[in-house]
Amino acid sequence: MFLTKRHLSRRMVLKGAGVTLALPLLDAMIPAATALAQTAAVPKLRMGFFYIPHGAVMGNTSHGPEMDKWTPSGAGADFKLSPILQSLEPYKKYVTSFGNLQNSAMVGGVHGFAPATWLSGHRPDRGSVGASMSTTLDQVVAKNIGQNTTLPSLELSSETTQQTAACGGSACYYNTTLSFRDAHSPLPMEFNPRKVFAMLFGEGDTPQERAAIQDQTRSLLDRITGRTRALQRDLGADDRRVLDAYLETVREIERRVNLASSRDLSMITVPEAPMGELNAFGDQVDLMFDLIALAYQADLTRVASYIMVAEGTNRTYNHIGISDAFHPVSHHANEIGRLEKLAKIQAWHVERFASFVKKLAAVKEGDGTLLDHSMFLYGSNMSNSDKHNGHPLPTVLVGGGNGKLRGSQHIEPGKPTPLANVHLTILDRINARQETFGDSTGLIANM
Repeated sequence: MFLTKRHLSRRMVLKGAGVTLALPLLDAMIPAATALAQTAAVPKLRMGFFYIPHGAVMGNTSHGPEMDKWTPSGAGADFKLSPILQSLEPYKKYVTSFGNLQNSAMVGGVHGFAPATWLSGHRPDRGSVGASMSTTLDQVVAKNIGQNTTLPSLELSSETTQQTAACGGSACYYNTTLSFRDAHSPLPMEFNPRKVFAMLFGEGDTPQERAAIQDQTRSLLDRITGRTRALQRDLGADDRRVLDAYLETVREIERRVNLASSRDLSMITVPEAPMGELNAFGDQVDLMFDLIALAYQADLTRVASYIMVAEGTNRTYNHIGISDAFHPVSHHANEIGRLEKLAKIQAWHVERFASFVKKLAAVKEGDGTLLDHSMFLYGSNMSNSDKHNGHPLPTVLVGGGNGKLRGSQHIEPGKPTPLANVHLTILDRINARQETFGDSTGLIANM
């Protein structure tokens, strides 16, 4: 509830000497004694899906629970994070972890099915010509909460997802992306930060260059639209149908351009455009997180999916003292030394995620922070990487979810439960309810 002495219009501007300056959202723009949900300051939910390949060091190796580096325990004041998740300790009240989850859709696919089935719970038809999947969770969410932003969703990776170890024949459709817009439309994961920056803020290195390019693009679309509408009068019925379909595409582009031109970036500091993919992997991972955080803060997108490192990658981690490549290390053969290295790599990735969470926790928004108004799924679609199995899956949910998530708890269903039940419950929490999702069997209680 906001109590202010004066009510200013949200559209109020300052004028003087031929200059008009838009104002940021002020408390005075919120009518006195008005509930937040009835004002322009109502928080918009942000959602993110953060994927790590090759499972986690859990209690399913030959060493048993003693070697479990992932699974938290307890709830409330007794909720205790594991060594891999320890960097999330300052934000423990936002963390819900899950045990006993499985995804039968990835079984038998080794690395080939893991990324695409993580957010779908749907086993692809390998015999089909072209991709055959189902709409993934991030895209269902984007259709519900992302249609009024410049980008309905953002799909990123820290490196190329075209990895020989994970790809074989038709499986290349399913190991390179988390996101399918529909059954036959896989979305590429962009790993060049310069291209991501251009998607968010426009082409060009400086604000002046970006504004000039944006104006040129806008006027070009106007010319195309005018000419095609004039042409429509002289066309036959079939050609008009073709032209109408074309105009629909142009109108959608115009809508996106108008959204981009009207975005208010006054409350954030837009950095210079990056040159391209960074040589230092740690910097590259962090830069992609920073771009997601900026996109959330400026409300350029509300949905992001991020492959933090590619399935089947041979990436080394010399920056944390591990010269071995990730994929070979993941075939640990129950050797303690390899398991320790694997856990260290996994903990480092959670640390980078925790640094991103920290940034969002520091951004004030309405009655809370960006973290309060976010819901992030972090995990892998593999359990024991040496066996390429899909149970139990390392999975955590982080954020306040606009008050829809409980946090500070570990949920352990009494029997193996589809990961898609978590997906179905997420959709329930954002009021995008469905009867089923993937191979779901019901909602997760107490989430």
